[in-house]
Amino acid sequence: MSKLNDILALIDGYIGGSSWFVYLLLGTGLFYTIYLKFPQFRYLKYAVRIVRGKFDREGDTGDTSHFQALTTALSGTVGTGNIAGVALAIHLGGPAALFWMLVTALLGMTTKFVEVTLSHKYREKTDDGTMAGGPMYYMKNRLNMKWLAVIFAIATVLSSFGTGSLPQVNSISNSLFATFGINKVLTGFVLAVLLGFVIIGGIQRIAKVTSRLVPLMALIYFVGAIAVIGYNYENIIPSIIAIFSNVFTGTAATGGFLGAGFAFAFNRGVNRGLFSNEAGQGSAPIAHAAARAHEPVSEGLVALLEPFIDTIIICTLTGLVILSSGVWTEKVDNQFQTTDIVVMDNRYDEAKPEDQQALHDFLLGHTTLPEYTGDLQVVDGKVQNDLTIIHARSVAENVRVLENGAPYNGTVSVVNGVIPNNVSLAFMGKSLIHSAPLTTIAFTKSWFGDFGKYIVAIGLLLFAFSTAISWSYYGDRAMTFMFGSKAVIYFRIVYVIGFFLASFTDTTIIWTLSGITIALMTIPNLIGILLLRKEMKAEVKSFWVEYSERFPEEHAPVD
Repeated sequence: MSKLNDILALIDGYIGGSSWFVYLLLGTGLFYTIYLKFPQFRYLKYAVRIVRGKFDREGDTGDTSHFQALTTALSGTVGTGNIAGVALAIHLGGPAALFWMLVTALLGMTTKFVEVTLSHKYREKTDDGTMAGGPMYYMKNRLNMKWLAVIFAIATVLSSFGTGSLPQVNSISNSLFATFGINKVLTGFVLAVLLGFVIIGGIQRIAKVTSRLVPLMALIYFVGAIAVIGYNYENIIPSIIAIFSNVFTGTAATGGFLGAGFAFAFNRGVNRGLFSNEAGQGSAPIAHAAARAHEPVSEGLVALLEPFIDTIIICTLTGLVILSSGVWTEKVDNQFQTTDIVVMDNRYDEAKPEDQQALHDFLLGHTTLPEYTGDLQVVDGKVQNDLTIIHARSVAENVRVLENGAPYNGTVSVVNGVIPNNVSLAFMGKSLIHSAPLTTIAFTKSWFGDFGKYIVAIGLLLFAFSTAISWSYYGDRAMTFMFGSKAVIYFRIVYVIGFFLASFTDTTIIWTLSGITIALMTIPNLIGILLLRKEMKAEVKSFWVEYSERFPEEHAPVD
């Protein structure tokens, strides 16, 4: 599994994890923000009015209302990225990573406005009478680049697993196991059955379910987050300062956190920001294509709200919960994941500045340090070798090796610092943690105490399950585009099976895979919307002319 993760990480390093991808994503959002004169600020109040149906006209075609399209798209974005993704970004890049998530969201509001508008304009009615849309349709119908549309559609199918199915149920099963001790296989089976029941009903059932789930899960999560932030009120200002003060310098080592440089915080913040709100990825336009609307810009304005709700509100809450509680720098007892372990060939003391700096540079990839190859000698569960074990980018303490729950006696082979996966052996100890478990511990630092972890477990269950529902629809629209409506049933079967299997698969590999599939969707979509910049500007101008004629008293923007 470690070798597979290394291969996937190498691939991700050239695309989603690369600097050029980050600049393409932010650059597109920045270009359209200036080109369209900051629509994320000027149009925000009109977006709220359109969601409430003010611009609707009798006879508008579509399968869902504006609100249902918004909640369906939100259910696709509000998921593990808001709970586990924020925690992972802070774990990797420090508080500054949250700043770059917010920047990504602000620019992403414009990007999503553009991609949804263009996709809605070129949607089609399928042979089963439902609406189908998304970037693949403007690529085919407007750009006459069917080859690019096919690349996007294939990437959408892959991403429905890498973004919507695999990491979602994985986070759910990990959280429920850590909180309630529920077997991961049982969790996967029950949720797979429920998922199958919902997605068989198509977009109308999906929209009905998500329009009820999204407000409920947001309320539950909001109450829990405010309880943590309020309980740790003295840390609110220092947390906000930490987010902004180290934006260009990186975060220094503190507690068990060995520090992060600017480049790492920037890249991980943008990458996790995209995973959270999916602006530019081209997924939300598929949900919005089903909305009843006669004017594509109106649905684009509805979509403009998504990154604001998803990242600027919910992710900021999660970030402040993690930072104000202080758990992001604290080592806790946990079971190590094999793919997060690195066995060093020397002993390092993080209390010594020179050792701390050496490990800092090593983790950031600035230097190399000797990694151990050989056998670990284990007696009564304790490693006898005089060396350091790194887990979750921190120096592990009190490491214990268990076999089927009992102290292990014997040897463990290590090759270049990597411990081969062995289902019968478990490594335990104190280290930093990340993803959903980190957020779970943060939620216990409130007036609710240990009950806070139940809020995360329930919130994650609702968030992630609704994301899996929405992404099943994105995948089946991509299959419809390539093979017609008859292919959808086969996709749904594989989707549900994959959802079940991912409930007990290694988390690190799933997160790495998700980064790759996100990039494979985003790159073709960004190229497409940049090519249609003049058409987009013309559409916006036309929309405001109609809006001003219908509502002259509102003094709508003139572009």
